[in-house]
Amino acid sequence: MAGTEELRNIAEEALGRLGYRLHSLRLSRQKEGTLLKIEIDREEPISLEDIVEASEALGAAFDEKDPIDGAYTLDVSSLGAEKPIPVEDLPRKSGAYVLLSLLHPIDGENELEGTLLPMEGEALALEWNRKGRKKRSEIPLSEVREARHAIKF
Repeated sequence: MAGTEELRNIAEEALGRLGYRLHSLRLSRQKEGTLLKIEIDREEPISLEDIVEASEALGAAFDEKDPIDGAYTLDVSSLGAEKPIPVEDLPRKSGAYVLLSLLHPIDGENELEGTLLPMEGEALALEWNRKGRKKRSEIPLSEVREARHAIKF
């Protein structure tokens, strides 16, 4: 049986041809059999059709190389609509609706959900609501613990 590194190489090559990135790969033995779980990502949203396309490409690549002994189940998914955003990428996400987890509270809030505006110097500008009122806060990048896309309802 191939090691994780070989499986990663096969997956990265197959996904790269389609414009996807490998986010994670996990091979596990379970009572029901072997499971190869792969999460994919790209800048644009990933649809169900994209998952099918990636699954077919990965299945074909793994069938050709045959790195896994015996039968296995291939489970391909994306990070979803609320995928994480690396903090260093936030300056390029102007206009995105996000959830920011902060190191220190702003107006008593440790998490702020709102729309990123163009950066103001070294700080992110975020438009968010508090008790029905629009607020605008400037947040130093160094104060953001983690960030993810959010869905606006």
